[in-house]
Amino acid sequence: MTRTEDDLRRILRRIDRRGYPAYREIGGGWRLTSCSLEVRRVQGDPFAAPTRVAVRLDPARTGYDAATIATPSRRVGLSCLLARTFAAGARRIPRGGGSGRSGEVAMADPGQVVLPNTAVLVGADGSVEARFTVGLPAAGRRVLGRQAERLLTETLPALVDSTLPAHAHPPADVTLHVEVNEDADALRARLDRHGLVAFIADGSLLPRRSGIDDRPLDGGRATLFGSPAGLRVTLDRPNSPPVAGMGIPRGVTLLVGGGYHGKSTVLDAIARGVYNHRPGDGRERVVTDPTAMKVQAEDGRSVAGVDISPFIGPLPGGQDTGAFSTPNASGSTSQAAAIIEALEAGSRLLLIDEDTAATNFMIRDRRMQALVRGDDEPITPFIDRVRSLHDDAGASTVLVIGGSGDYLDVADRVIGMTGYRPADLTPAAREVAAAHPTGRSVQAAPIRWPSRHRFPDPRSISARRGRRERSIKVRSRTTVDFGRERIELAGVRQIVSRSQARGIALAIHHARAFMGEGMALEDVLAALADSLDRDGPDVLDTGRTGDLATPRVQDVAAALGRLRSLRIVSG
Repeated sequence: MTRTEDDLRRILRRIDRRGYPAYREIGGGWRLTSCSLEVRRVQGDPFAAPTRVAVRLDPARTGYDAATIATPSRRVGLSCLLARTFAAGARRIPRGGGSGRSGEVAMADPGQVVLPNTAVLVGADGSVEARFTVGLPAAGRRVLGRQAERLLTETLPALVDSTLPAHAHPPADVTLHVEVNEDADALRARLDRHGLVAFIADGSLLPRRSGIDDRPLDGGRATLFGSPAGLRVTLDRPNSPPVAGMGIPRGVTLLVGGGYHGKSTVLDAIARGVYNHRPGDGRERVVTDPTAMKVQAEDGRSVAGVDISPFIGPLPGGQDTGAFSTPNASGSTSQAAAIIEALEAGSRLLLIDEDTAATNFMIRDRRMQALVRGDDEPITPFIDRVRSLHDDAGASTVLVIGGSGDYLDVADRVIGMTGYRPADLTPAAREVAAAHPTGRSVQAAPIRWPSRHRFPDPRSISARRGRRERSIKVRSRTTVDFGRERIELAGVRQIVSRSQARGIALAIHHARAFMGEGMALEDVLAALADSLDRDGPDVLDTGRTGDLATPRVQDVAAALGRLRSLRIVSG
Protein backbone atom coordinates (compact mmCIF):
# COMPACT_ATOMS: atom_id res chain seq x y z
CA MET A 1 0.00 0.00 0.00
CA THR A 2 1.43 3.41 -1.00
CA ARG A 3 1.69 5.80 1.90
CA THR A 4 0.94 9.53 1.75
CA GLU A 5 3.07 12.62 2.11
CA ASP A 6 1.56 13.20 5.57
CA ASP A 7 2.68 9.70 6.59
CA LEU A 8 6.21 10.49 5.43
CA ARG A 9 6.28 13.75 7.37
CA ARG A 10 5.11 12.02 10.56
CA ILE A 11 7.77 9.32 10.32
CA LEU A 12 10.57 11.79 9.70
CA ARG A 13 9.52 13.91 12.66
CA ARG A 14 9.26 10.84 14.88
CA ILE A 15 12.74 9.52 14.02
CA ASP A 16 14.41 12.92 14.36
CA ARG A 17 17.69 12.58 16.30
CA ARG A 18 17.51 8.79 16.41
CA GLY A 19 20.33 6.58 15.18
CA TYR A 20 20.86 6.70 11.42
CA PRO A 21 19.45 3.19 10.76
CA ALA A 22 16.01 4.59 11.66
CA TYR A 23 15.86 5.96 8.12
CA ARG A 24 15.08 2.43 6.97
CA GLU A 25 11.45 3.15 7.87
CA ILE A 26 11.05 5.39 4.84
CA GLY A 27 11.91 2.68 2.32
CA GLY A 28 9.18 1.97 -0.21
CA GLY A 29 6.58 4.03 -2.10
CA TRP A 30 5.02 7.38 -1.23
CA ARG A 31 2.31 9.45 -2.88
CA LEU A 32 3.39 13.08 -2.70
CA THR A 33 1.22 15.98 -3.75
CA SER A 34 2.82 16.35 -7.19
CA CYS A 35 4.42 12.98 -7.92
CA SER A 36 5.08 9.45 -6.74
CA LEU A 37 8.26 8.90 -4.75
CA GLU A 38 9.94 5.53 -4.27
CA VAL A 39 12.85 5.06 -1.87
CA ARG A 40 14.53 2.02 -3.40
CA ARG A 41 17.61 1.61 -1.23
CA VAL A 42 18.29 3.42 2.02
CA GLN A 43 21.92 4.17 2.79
CA GLY A 44 23.18 2.64 6.02
CA ASP A 45 25.46 5.49 7.01
CA PRO A 46 25.76 9.22 6.17
CA PHE A 47 29.21 8.54 4.71
CA ALA A 48 28.07 5.58 2.59
CA ALA A 49 26.75 5.60 -0.98
CA PRO A 50 23.65 7.84 -0.91
CA THR A 51 20.06 6.65 -0.92
CA ARG A 52 18.61 5.62 -4.30
CA VAL A 53 15.23 7.11 -5.07
CA ALA A 54 12.91 7.53 -8.03
CA VAL A 55 10.01 9.81 -8.84
CA ARG A 56 7.30 9.11 -11.36
CA LEU A 57 4.96 11.55 -13.08
CA ASP A 58 1.91 10.32 -14.94
CA PRO A 59 1.10 11.60 -18.46
CA ALA A 60 -1.45 14.10 -17.20
CA ARG A 61 1.23 15.65 -15.00
CA THR A 62 4.00 15.75 -17.62
CA GLY A 63 1.89 17.28 -20.39
CA TYR A 64 3.96 16.17 -23.41
CA ASP A 65 1.96 16.04 -26.65
CA ALA A 66 1.77 12.97 -28.83
CA ALA A 67 4.18 14.31 -31.48
CA THR A 68 6.94 14.91 -28.94
CA ILE A 69 7.01 11.28 -27.82
CA ALA A 70 5.92 9.63 -31.08
CA THR A 71 9.10 7.60 -31.73
CA PRO A 72 11.85 5.97 -29.66
CA SER A 73 14.37 8.48 -31.09
CA ARG A 74 12.27 11.37 -29.86
CA ARG A 75 11.77 9.86 -26.42
CA VAL A 76 15.53 9.30 -26.01
CA GLY A 77 16.23 12.89 -27.09
CA LEU A 78 13.70 14.14 -24.55
CA SER A 79 15.01 11.89 -21.77
CA CYS A 80 18.54 13.28 -22.14
CA LEU A 81 17.26 16.85 -22.11
CA LEU A 82 15.36 16.15 -18.88
CA ALA A 83 18.32 14.34 -17.30
CA ARG A 84 20.73 17.18 -18.07
CA THR A 85 18.27 19.76 -16.75
CA PHE A 86 17.52 17.79 -13.57
CA ALA A 87 21.21 17.11 -12.92
CA ALA A 88 22.05 20.80 -13.32
CA GLY A 89 19.19 21.79 -11.01
CA ALA A 90 20.31 19.25 -8.42
CA ARG A 91 23.83 20.72 -8.41
CA ARG A 92 22.36 24.11 -7.49
CA ILE A 93 20.57 22.86 -4.38
CA PRO A 94 22.34 24.17 -1.24
CA ARG A 95 23.69 21.29 0.82
CA GLY A 96 23.09 22.93 4.17
CA GLY A 97 24.76 21.35 7.17
CA GLY A 98 25.17 17.77 8.22
CA SER A 99 27.59 14.88 8.10
CA GLY A 100 28.94 13.08 5.07
CA ARG A 101 26.78 13.59 1.99
CA SER A 102 23.84 15.11 3.86
CA GLY A 103 21.48 16.97 1.57
CA GLU A 104 23.25 15.98 -1.66
CA VAL A 105 20.97 15.35 -4.65
CA ALA A 106 22.61 13.91 -7.75
CA MET A 107 21.64 12.42 -11.10
CA ALA A 108 23.86 10.92 -13.82
CA ASP A 109 24.33 13.69 -16.40
CA PRO A 110 24.39 12.44 -20.03
CA GLY A 111 26.81 15.20 -21.04
CA GLN A 112 27.18 15.85 -24.76
CA VAL A 113 25.98 12.48 -26.04
CA VAL A 114 22.40 11.29 -26.41
CA LEU A 115 22.06 7.64 -25.37
CA PRO A 116 19.28 5.49 -23.95
CA ASN A 117 19.87 5.72 -20.22
CA THR A 118 18.26 4.86 -16.91
CA ALA A 119 18.46 8.32 -15.31
CA VAL A 120 15.23 9.49 -16.95
CA LEU A 121 12.84 7.16 -18.74
CA VAL A 122 10.13 8.63 -20.96
CA GLY A 123 7.29 6.23 -21.66
CA ALA A 124 5.37 5.92 -24.91
CA ASP A 125 2.34 7.19 -22.95
CA GLY A 126 4.18 10.35 -21.88
CA SER A 127 4.95 9.25 -18.32
CA VAL A 128 8.35 10.15 -16.88
CA GLU A 129 10.40 8.28 -14.31
CA ALA A 130 13.52 9.97 -12.90
CA ARG A 131 16.11 8.07 -10.87
CA PHE A 132 18.72 9.76 -8.72
CA THR A 133 20.40 9.71 -5.32
CA VAL A 134 19.82 11.65 -2.13
CA GLY A 135 22.10 12.00 0.87
CA LEU A 136 19.76 11.70 3.84
CA PRO A 137 20.69 14.43 6.37
CA ALA A 138 22.51 13.49 9.56
CA ALA A 139 24.34 15.06 12.47
CA GLY A 140 27.15 12.65 13.14
CA ARG A 141 25.26 9.38 12.81
CA ARG A 142 21.91 10.68 13.99
CA VAL A 143 18.88 11.43 11.84
CA LEU A 144 18.11 15.05 11.03
CA GLY A 145 14.44 14.36 10.47
CA ARG A 146 13.27 17.96 10.03
CA GLN A 147 15.89 18.58 7.35
CA ALA A 148 14.96 15.32 5.64
CA GLU A 149 11.30 16.35 5.71
CA ARG A 150 12.06 19.61 3.90
CA LEU A 151 14.35 17.83 1.45
CA LEU A 152 11.93 15.06 0.48
CA THR A 153 8.59 16.89 0.60
CA GLU A 154 9.55 20.41 -0.46
CA THR A 155 12.96 20.65 -2.16
CA LEU A 156 12.61 17.52 -4.31
CA PRO A 157 9.07 18.26 -5.54
CA ALA A 158 10.19 21.77 -6.47
CA LEU A 159 13.15 20.35 -8.40
CA VAL A 160 10.89 17.85 -10.16
CA ASP A 161 8.38 20.52 -11.11
CA SER A 162 11.05 22.83 -12.50
CA THR A 163 12.80 20.20 -14.66
CA LEU A 164 10.60 17.27 -15.72
CA PRO A 165 7.14 18.42 -16.96
CA ALA A 166 6.59 20.07 -20.33
CA HIS A 167 5.80 23.43 -18.73
CA ALA A 168 9.37 23.57 -17.32
CA HIS A 169 10.85 23.92 -20.84
CA PRO A 170 10.29 26.32 -23.72
CA PRO A 171 8.30 24.36 -26.33
CA ALA A 172 10.84 25.26 -29.02
CA ASP A 173 13.64 23.77 -26.91
CA VAL A 174 11.79 20.48 -26.49
CA THR A 175 11.01 20.34 -30.20
CA LEU A 176 14.66 21.04 -31.06
CA HIS A 177 15.97 18.22 -28.86
CA VAL A 178 13.57 15.55 -30.11
CA GLU A 179 13.90 16.52 -33.77
CA VAL A 180 17.70 16.78 -33.74
CA ASN A 181 17.95 13.31 -32.22
CA GLU A 182 15.48 11.80 -34.68
CA ASP A 183 17.31 13.46 -37.58
CA ALA A 184 20.67 12.05 -36.43
CA ASP A 185 19.25 8.53 -36.30
CA ALA A 186 17.83 9.03 -39.79
CA LEU A 187 21.16 10.32 -41.17
CA ARG A 188 23.02 7.32 -39.75
CA ALA A 189 20.44 4.95 -41.23
CA ARG A 190 21.03 6.52 -44.67
CA LEU A 191 24.79 5.88 -44.69
CA ASP A 192 24.60 2.31 -45.94
CA ARG A 193 22.31 2.99 -48.88
CA HIS A 194 24.67 5.77 -50.03
CA GLY A 195 27.73 3.51 -49.72
CA LEU A 196 29.15 5.62 -46.88
CA VAL A 197 30.78 4.80 -43.55
CA ALA A 198 30.64 8.35 -42.14
CA PHE A 199 29.20 11.79 -42.82
CA ILE A 200 30.27 15.21 -41.50
CA ALA A 201 27.84 18.02 -42.26
CA ASP A 202 29.00 21.40 -43.47
CA GLY A 203 29.09 23.85 -40.59
CA SER A 204 29.91 21.23 -37.96
CA LEU A 205 32.15 22.36 -35.10
CA LEU A 206 34.54 19.50 -34.40
CA PRO A 207 37.27 20.74 -31.97
CA ARG A 208 36.69 20.14 -28.27
CA ARG A 209 37.82 22.32 -25.37
CA SER A 210 40.36 19.76 -24.19
CA GLY A 211 41.05 16.06 -23.94
CA ILE A 212 39.03 15.94 -20.71
CA ASP A 213 36.31 18.43 -21.66
CA ASP A 214 34.01 17.18 -24.42
CA ARG A 215 32.20 20.47 -24.84
CA PRO A 216 32.76 22.38 -28.10
CA LEU A 217 35.64 24.81 -28.36
CA ASP A 218 34.46 28.34 -27.64
CA GLY A 219 32.90 30.09 -30.62
CA GLY A 220 35.24 32.14 -32.74
CA ARG A 221 38.26 30.02 -31.89
CA ALA A 222 37.40 27.08 -34.13
CA THR A 223 37.02 26.66 -37.88
CA LEU A 224 33.66 25.29 -38.96
CA PHE A 225 33.83 22.23 -41.16
CA GLY A 226 33.29 22.55 -44.90
CA SER A 227 33.32 19.57 -47.25
CA PRO A 228 35.48 19.41 -50.40
CA ALA A 229 33.47 19.38 -53.61
CA GLY A 230 34.64 15.91 -54.64
CA LEU A 231 33.27 14.30 -51.47
CA ARG A 232 30.17 16.43 -50.91
CA VAL A 233 26.89 14.53 -50.61
CA THR A 234 23.41 15.58 -49.57
CA LEU A 235 21.28 13.49 -47.19
CA ASP A 236 17.60 13.82 -46.33
CA ARG A 237 16.26 14.33 -42.81
CA PRO A 238 12.69 13.84 -41.55
CA ASN A 239 12.41 17.11 -39.62
CA SER A 240 14.73 19.52 -41.43
CA PRO A 241 15.83 20.35 -44.98
CA PRO A 242 18.39 18.06 -46.64
CA VAL A 243 21.90 18.61 -45.32
CA ALA A 244 25.13 18.69 -47.34
CA GLY A 245 28.50 17.57 -46.07
CA MET A 246 31.47 15.29 -46.59
CA GLY A 247 30.62 11.66 -47.10
CA ILE A 248 33.36 9.08 -46.56
CA PRO A 249 32.71 6.09 -48.85
CA ARG A 250 33.48 2.50 -48.00
CA GLY A 251 37.06 1.45 -48.63
CA VAL A 252 40.43 2.76 -47.45
CA THR A 253 40.55 6.47 -46.61
CA LEU A 254 43.62 8.41 -45.50
CA LEU A 255 43.57 11.64 -43.50
CA VAL A 256 46.84 13.44 -44.23
CA GLY A 257 48.36 16.85 -43.51
CA GLY A 258 50.77 18.66 -41.26
CA GLY A 259 50.76 18.48 -37.49
CA TYR A 260 48.02 20.44 -35.68
CA HIS A 261 45.95 20.90 -38.83
CA GLY A 262 42.99 18.78 -37.72
CA LYS A 263 43.59 15.17 -38.83
CA SER A 264 43.08 13.63 -35.39
CA THR A 265 40.21 16.02 -34.64
CA VAL A 266 38.33 14.74 -37.68
CA LEU A 267 39.09 11.11 -36.77
CA ASP A 268 37.87 11.68 -33.20
CA ALA A 269 34.65 13.23 -34.50
CA ILE A 270 34.13 10.20 -36.75
CA ALA A 271 34.76 7.89 -33.77
CA ARG A 272 32.18 9.74 -31.67
CA GLY A 273 29.76 9.76 -34.59
CA VAL A 274 28.57 6.33 -33.48
CA TYR A 275 26.53 8.36 -30.93
CA ASN A 276 24.05 11.19 -31.31
CA HIS A 277 24.85 14.56 -29.74
CA ARG A 278 22.82 17.25 -28.03
CA PRO A 279 21.82 20.43 -29.89
CA GLY A 280 24.61 22.97 -29.76
CA ASP A 281 27.37 20.36 -29.45
CA GLY A 282 28.61 21.03 -32.96
CA ARG A 283 28.57 17.35 -33.93
CA GLU A 284 24.79 16.86 -34.11
CA ARG A 285 25.06 16.09 -37.83
CA VAL A 286 28.20 13.95 -37.67
CA VAL A 287 27.20 10.30 -38.02
CA THR A 288 29.22 7.12 -38.41
CA ASP A 289 28.57 3.43 -39.01
CA PRO A 290 27.40 2.33 -35.53
CA THR A 291 29.81 -0.62 -35.48
CA ALA A 292 32.95 1.52 -35.98
CA MET A 293 35.88 0.77 -33.68
CA LYS A 294 38.90 2.93 -32.99
CA VAL A 295 41.82 0.56 -32.47
CA GLN A 296 45.34 1.19 -31.24
CA ALA A 297 48.44 -0.39 -29.77
CA GLU A 298 48.12 -1.10 -26.06
CA ASP A 299 51.27 -2.44 -24.45
CA GLY A 300 50.62 -4.73 -21.51
CA ARG A 301 46.99 -5.67 -22.14
CA SER A 302 45.88 -9.27 -21.88
CA VAL A 303 44.81 -11.29 -24.92
CA ALA A 304 42.89 -14.57 -24.78
CA GLY A 305 42.89 -17.04 -27.65
CA VAL A 306 42.78 -14.53 -30.52
CA ASP A 307 43.82 -15.60 -34.02
CA ILE A 308 46.30 -12.87 -34.91
CA SER A 309 47.95 -14.98 -37.62
CA PRO A 310 46.72 -12.65 -40.42
CA PHE A 311 49.20 -10.13 -39.01
CA ILE A 312 51.65 -12.08 -36.82
CA GLY A 313 53.23 -15.33 -37.98
CA PRO A 314 54.95 -17.96 -35.80
CA LEU A 315 56.91 -16.31 -33.00
CA PRO A 316 60.34 -17.27 -31.75
CA GLY A 317 59.92 -20.14 -29.33
CA GLY A 318 57.06 -21.61 -31.35
CA GLN A 319 54.17 -19.67 -29.75
CA ASP A 320 50.93 -20.28 -31.65
CA THR A 321 49.48 -17.06 -33.10
CA GLY A 322 46.43 -18.89 -34.41
CA ALA A 323 45.11 -18.89 -30.82
CA PHE A 324 47.31 -16.25 -29.24
CA SER A 325 47.17 -15.66 -25.49
CA THR A 326 49.32 -13.46 -23.31
CA PRO A 327 48.96 -11.44 -20.09
CA ASN A 328 51.34 -8.81 -21.46
CA ALA A 329 50.90 -8.04 -25.16
CA SER A 330 53.36 -5.92 -27.11
CA GLY A 331 52.30 -2.95 -29.19
CA SER A 332 52.09 -4.97 -32.41
CA THR A 333 50.35 -8.03 -30.95
CA SER A 334 47.88 -5.87 -29.02
CA GLN A 335 46.93 -3.91 -32.13
CA ALA A 336 46.56 -7.09 -34.16
CA ALA A 337 44.32 -8.55 -31.45
CA ALA A 338 42.21 -5.37 -31.30
CA ILE A 339 41.53 -5.56 -35.05
CA ILE A 340 40.54 -9.23 -34.98
CA GLU A 341 38.36 -8.66 -31.90
CA ALA A 342 36.63 -5.76 -33.66
CA LEU A 343 35.85 -7.94 -36.68
CA GLU A 344 34.58 -10.66 -34.37
CA ALA A 345 32.23 -8.11 -32.77
CA GLY A 346 30.83 -7.19 -36.18
CA SER A 347 32.70 -3.97 -36.87
CA ARG A 348 32.50 -2.73 -40.46
CA LEU A 349 34.78 0.26 -39.94
CA LEU A 350 38.22 0.51 -38.32
CA LEU A 351 39.63 3.87 -37.22
CA ILE A 352 43.39 4.17 -36.69
CA ASP A 353 45.58 7.13 -35.75
CA GLU A 354 49.28 6.58 -36.38
CA ASP A 355 50.05 8.49 -33.16
CA THR A 356 48.60 5.61 -31.12
CA ALA A 357 49.62 2.76 -33.43
CA ALA A 358 52.63 0.46 -33.30
CA THR A 359 55.03 1.62 -36.02
CA ASN A 360 56.33 -1.88 -36.82
CA PHE A 361 52.73 -3.08 -37.13
CA MET A 362 51.71 -0.34 -39.56
CA ILE A 363 54.60 -0.38 -42.05
CA ARG A 364 57.90 -1.99 -43.04
CA ASP A 365 59.56 0.07 -45.74
CA ARG A 366 61.78 -1.08 -48.61
CA ARG A 367 65.03 -0.56 -46.77
CA MET A 368 63.91 -2.58 -43.76
CA GLN A 369 62.60 -5.28 -46.09
CA ALA A 370 66.07 -5.48 -47.61
CA LEU A 371 67.87 -5.46 -44.27
CA VAL A 372 65.69 -8.00 -42.41
CA ARG A 373 64.81 -11.14 -44.35
CA GLY A 374 61.14 -11.99 -44.62
CA ASP A 375 61.75 -15.33 -42.91
CA ASP A 376 63.02 -13.47 -39.85
CA GLU A 377 60.10 -11.06 -39.58
CA PRO A 378 56.84 -12.56 -38.23
CA ILE A 379 54.81 -9.35 -38.69
CA THR A 380 52.76 -8.81 -41.82
CA PRO A 381 52.25 -5.05 -41.61
CA PHE A 382 48.80 -3.51 -41.73
CA ILE A 383 49.56 -1.85 -45.07
CA ASP A 384 49.67 -5.32 -46.65
CA ARG A 385 46.29 -6.37 -45.20
CA VAL A 386 44.21 -3.19 -45.34
CA ARG A 387 42.93 -3.82 -48.86
CA SER A 388 41.99 -7.41 -48.04
CA LEU A 389 40.20 -6.19 -44.93
CA HIS A 390 37.84 -4.24 -47.16
CA ASP A 391 37.70 -6.46 -50.24
CA ASP A 392 37.43 -9.80 -48.42
CA ALA A 393 36.26 -9.04 -44.87
CA GLY A 394 33.97 -6.09 -45.64
CA ALA A 395 35.66 -3.75 -43.15
CA SER A 396 36.57 -0.25 -44.28
CA THR A 397 39.39 1.75 -42.70
CA VAL A 398 39.99 5.44 -42.02
CA LEU A 399 43.60 6.17 -41.09
CA VAL A 400 45.39 9.29 -39.92
CA ILE A 401 48.75 9.12 -41.68
CA GLY A 402 51.39 11.82 -41.56
CA GLY A 403 54.66 9.97 -41.86
CA SER A 404 54.30 7.10 -44.32
CA GLY A 405 53.65 7.87 -47.97
CA ASP A 406 53.65 4.14 -48.73
CA TYR A 407 49.95 4.12 -47.79
CA LEU A 408 49.17 6.21 -50.89
CA ASP A 409 49.53 2.99 -52.89
CA VAL A 410 46.63 1.26 -51.09
CA ALA A 411 44.23 4.16 -50.51
CA ASP A 412 40.90 4.62 -52.30
CA ARG A 413 40.86 8.29 -51.35
CA VAL A 414 43.09 10.79 -49.60
CA ILE A 415 41.72 13.74 -47.62
CA GLY A 416 44.19 16.50 -46.82
CA MET A 417 43.71 18.75 -43.78
CA THR A 418 45.07 22.30 -43.82
CA GLY A 419 44.00 24.69 -41.07
CA TYR A 420 41.09 22.38 -40.17
CA ARG A 421 39.82 22.57 -43.76
CA PRO A 422 39.63 19.34 -45.79
CA ALA A 423 40.56 18.94 -49.44
CA ASP A 424 40.22 15.94 -51.72
CA LEU A 425 43.85 15.11 -52.54
CA THR A 426 43.14 11.75 -54.18
CA PRO A 427 44.20 12.74 -57.73
CA ALA A 428 47.32 14.49 -56.44
CA ALA A 429 48.16 11.52 -54.22
CA ARG A 430 47.99 9.16 -57.17
CA GLU A 431 50.29 11.40 -59.17
CA VAL A 432 52.77 11.52 -56.27
CA ALA A 433 52.63 7.73 -55.88
CA ALA A 434 53.30 7.24 -59.58
CA ALA A 435 56.12 9.81 -59.66
CA HIS A 436 57.83 8.55 -56.52
CA PRO A 437 57.61 4.73 -56.38
CA THR A 438 58.85 3.34 -53.08
CA GLY A 439 60.16 0.06 -54.44
CA ARG A 440 58.43 -1.63 -51.57
CA SER A 441 57.17 -5.18 -52.18
CA VAL A 442 54.03 -6.72 -50.73
CA GLN A 443 54.98 -9.71 -48.59
CA ALA A 444 51.59 -11.04 -47.53
CA ALA A 445 50.23 -14.50 -48.26
CA PRO A 446 46.51 -14.69 -49.10
CA ILE A 447 44.25 -15.39 -46.13
CA ARG A 448 40.62 -16.05 -45.37
CA TRP A 449 38.64 -13.66 -43.15
CA PRO A 450 37.30 -13.89 -40.51
CA SER A 451 39.60 -15.94 -38.35
CA ARG A 452 38.66 -18.82 -36.06
CA HIS A 453 35.68 -18.57 -33.74
CA ARG A 454 36.28 -18.18 -30.01
CA PHE A 455 34.18 -19.85 -27.32
CA PRO A 456 34.40 -18.02 -23.96
CA ASP A 457 34.29 -20.14 -20.81
CA PRO A 458 31.61 -18.58 -18.54
CA ARG A 459 33.39 -19.99 -15.49
CA SER A 460 36.30 -17.64 -16.20
CA ILE A 461 34.02 -14.58 -16.14
CA SER A 462 33.02 -14.07 -12.53
CA ALA A 463 32.03 -10.85 -10.79
CA ARG A 464 31.97 -12.67 -7.43
CA ARG A 465 33.99 -11.20 -4.59
CA GLY A 466 33.80 -12.70 -1.13
CA ARG A 467 30.17 -13.39 -0.29
CA ARG A 468 28.87 -11.08 -2.98
CA GLU A 469 27.65 -12.81 -6.13
CA ARG A 470 28.18 -9.64 -8.14
CA SER A 471 30.73 -7.04 -7.13
CA ILE A 472 31.21 -4.37 -9.81
CA LYS A 473 32.75 -1.00 -9.01
CA VAL A 474 33.32 1.69 -11.62
CA ARG A 475 36.28 3.75 -10.48
CA SER A 476 36.35 5.93 -13.59
CA ARG A 477 35.37 5.87 -17.24
CA THR A 478 38.52 3.84 -17.90
CA THR A 479 38.79 1.56 -14.85
CA VAL A 480 36.30 -1.05 -13.61
CA ASP A 481 36.68 -3.54 -10.78
CA PHE A 482 34.95 -6.74 -11.88
CA GLY A 483 34.91 -9.22 -9.01
CA ARG A 484 38.55 -9.81 -8.15
CA GLU A 485 39.78 -8.50 -11.50
CA ARG A 486 40.40 -4.97 -12.74
CA ILE A 487 39.51 -4.14 -16.34
CA GLU A 488 41.52 -1.27 -17.81
CA LEU A 489 39.51 0.44 -20.54
CA ALA A 490 41.77 3.33 -21.55
CA GLY A 491 42.37 1.61 -24.88
CA VAL A 492 38.63 1.37 -25.63
CA ARG A 493 38.47 4.93 -26.87
CA GLN A 494 34.75 5.31 -27.63
CA ILE A 495 33.46 4.85 -24.08
CA VAL A 496 32.06 8.25 -23.14
CA SER A 497 31.01 8.10 -19.47
CA ARG A 498 31.11 6.25 -16.16
CA SER A 499 27.48 5.28 -16.77
CA GLN A 500 28.44 3.58 -20.01
CA ALA A 501 31.45 1.88 -18.38
CA ARG A 502 29.11 0.49 -15.72
CA GLY A 503 26.72 -0.66 -18.42
CA ILE A 504 29.59 -2.47 -20.14
CA ALA A 505 30.66 -4.24 -16.94
CA LEU A 506 27.09 -5.30 -16.17
CA ALA A 507 26.66 -6.44 -19.78
CA ILE A 508 29.65 -8.76 -19.42
CA HIS A 509 28.03 -10.26 -16.32
CA HIS A 510 24.65 -10.50 -18.10
CA ALA A 511 26.22 -12.11 -21.18
CA ARG A 512 27.30 -15.14 -19.12
CA ALA A 513 23.71 -16.35 -19.39
CA PHE A 514 24.17 -16.76 -23.15
CA MET A 515 27.48 -18.61 -22.95
CA GLY A 516 27.83 -22.34 -23.12
CA GLU A 517 28.62 -25.23 -25.39
CA GLY A 518 28.57 -24.24 -29.05
CA MET A 519 28.08 -20.53 -28.35
CA ALA A 520 30.84 -18.58 -30.08
CA LEU A 521 31.52 -15.05 -28.92
CA GLU A 522 29.73 -13.53 -31.91
CA ASP A 523 26.64 -15.58 -30.98
CA VAL A 524 26.84 -14.34 -27.39
CA LEU A 525 27.11 -10.73 -28.57
CA ALA A 526 24.11 -11.15 -30.88
CA ALA A 527 22.03 -12.53 -27.99
CA LEU A 528 23.17 -9.64 -25.79
CA ALA A 529 22.21 -7.09 -28.45
CA ASP A 530 18.76 -8.67 -28.79
CA SER A 531 18.30 -8.54 -25.02
CA LEU A 532 19.25 -4.84 -24.85
CA ASP A 533 17.06 -3.95 -27.84
CA ARG A 534 14.09 -5.78 -26.35
CA ASP A 535 14.33 -4.76 -22.69
CA GLY A 536 16.61 -1.72 -22.60
CA PRO A 537 19.51 -1.14 -20.18
CA ASP A 538 17.34 -2.03 -17.17
CA VAL A 539 17.80 -5.68 -18.12
CA LEU A 540 21.36 -5.37 -16.86
CA ASP A 541 20.43 -4.43 -13.29
CA THR A 542 17.26 -5.52 -11.51
CA GLY A 543 17.90 -2.77 -8.92
CA ARG A 544 16.61 -0.26 -11.50
CA THR A 545 19.40 2.18 -10.80
CA GLY A 546 19.73 5.51 -12.60
CA ASP A 547 23.40 5.33 -13.51
CA LEU A 548 23.40 3.19 -16.67
CA ALA A 549 23.86 4.21 -20.30
CA THR A 550 23.36 1.65 -23.04
CA PRO A 551 26.66 0.07 -24.13
CA ARG A 552 27.58 -0.97 -27.66
CA VAL A 553 28.27 -4.68 -28.06
CA GLN A 554 31.57 -3.78 -29.76
CA ASP A 555 32.73 -2.05 -26.58
CA VAL A 556 31.46 -4.93 -24.43
CA ALA A 557 33.53 -7.32 -26.52
CA ALA A 558 36.59 -5.07 -26.21
CA ALA A 559 36.20 -4.90 -22.43
CA LEU A 560 35.73 -8.66 -22.18
CA GLY A 561 38.94 -9.13 -24.15
CA ARG A 562 40.77 -7.12 -21.48
CA LEU A 563 39.43 -9.24 -18.60
CA ARG A 564 42.55 -11.06 -17.48
CA SER A 565 40.70 -14.10 -16.17
CA LEU A 566 39.03 -14.78 -19.56
CA ARG A 567 39.64 -18.27 -20.92
CA ILE A 568 38.76 -19.59 -24.35
CA VAL A 569 37.69 -23.22 -24.73
CA SER A 570 37.33 -25.51 -27.74
CA GLY A 571 34.05 -25.23 -29.60
